[in-house]
Amino acid sequence: MRILIYSYNYSPEPIGIAPLMTELAEGLVKRGHQVRVVTAMPNYPERRIYENYRGKWFVSEYKNGVQIQRSYVWIRPQPNLIDRLLLDASFVLTSFFPAIAGWRPDVILSTSPSLPVCLPTAFLGWLYRCPVVLNLQDILPDAALHVGLLKNKLLIKVLTALEKFAYHSATKISVIADGFVENLQKKGVALGKIAQIPNWVDINFVRPLPKENNAFRVAHNLDGKFVVLYSGNIALTQGLETVVTAASLLRHIPEITFVIVGEAKGLQRLQMACTESGADNVLLLPFQPRESLPELLAAADVGLVVQKKNVISFNMPSKIQILLGSGRAVVGSVPSNGTAARAIKQSAGGVVVPPEKPEALAKAILDLYNNPEKVKTLGCNSRKFAVEQYAFEQALTRYESLFYSVLAEDSTIEPLVNSFAQKRLLLRPKESR
Repeated sequence: MRILIYSYNYSPEPIGIAPLMTELAEGLVKRGHQVRVVTAMPNYPERRIYENYRGKWFVSEYKNGVQIQRSYVWIRPQPNLIDRLLLDASFVLTSFFPAIAGWRPDVILSTSPSLPVCLPTAFLGWLYRCPVVLNLQDILPDAALHVGLLKNKLLIKVLTALEKFAYHSATKISVIADGFVENLQKKGVALGKIAQIPNWVDINFVRPLPKENNAFRVAHNLDGKFVVLYSGNIALTQGLETVVTAASLLRHIPEITFVIVGEAKGLQRLQMACTESGADNVLLLPFQPRESLPELLAAADVGLVVQKKNVISFNMPSKIQILLGSGRAVVGSVPSNGTAARAIKQSAGGVVVPPEKPEALAKAILDLYNNPEKVKTLGCNSRKFAVEQYAFEQALTRYESLFYSVLAEDSTIEPLVNSFAQKRLLLRPKESR
């Protein structure tokens, strides 16, 4: 197949959707498909266009068999609402030119966020008469509404209408958690239009490693410490002040150290919270290079997932799969009826405590500190569940099957799909047919 992936984020950005879409694109290429990615100039998480891409409107490059077409976007380090709107608008406008200049795709995968990308992808789907699969990593505008980022009534109406258009215009909608399915059904989306494919972890890259002689522990004087790690976004949906307060409640135990890894702006805010609460047992660090991620995760005894109490059915942190894949115990300070809590409970690899309750979080961490065998058991369960449910090859096969299925629904290209399938069968070894 010729597959066009329309994603605002892509490699070399180190976190969020970028690593996922990069792995997906390169995995599809390895399976014999032709993949083209339309994306923005890399800018995340610093919210500054990377130095090698500055001053350019368009950049086209190839990496690991994937054609990557980048375009300029309006980005500011400390964006207000207008800046965020201009960011989305600029990507919609500038990305359309490389998108339409490339080869005709058989299928389009569009990721959200950004939600306004549904406009160019819907047009391209109509123009090329090809199916469009909308991949929801977050449900907008729900996320913006619940965290208080979006309050303007006119803008809410516009984005709500845009959301309806996105669901209506997509051939199929892929979601990453069962809570998303429920959310969409309540909005009138037919169940048959929804495909649930969880995000994944590369279990060969992220894997259990020993804590002994761990480079990250040595570099930051963490040997002999019980390390509680949070690594990722420091955004409005997290409320990491809860972690800082929990740390302050445990500062009388010198062996317990909290490590928070994230972007500079968020760390500055948390540093103020640490100073105010006296949490001198919190180590704040910038994002580490992606190649050092396995060592970073292996340095932890416990990995944290944190959400605010109103984040229920529109957000599923991809860090859950990563923490489980690392074979570490997980503590989720998340809503008990939310998608994140459900995943942690299903894995049997962690415990869930009420969100925005520092006392409950501190109590759970203290319990694990006092019960090393429990930590070990939870870690084993984590890894087992990740291998069984979140392995990348499984997700890749499901996306590939989804693309074949949407192609087959169009009778005009069914012969093409049959040809693809026959070629794949012939290429497979006889014993695996």
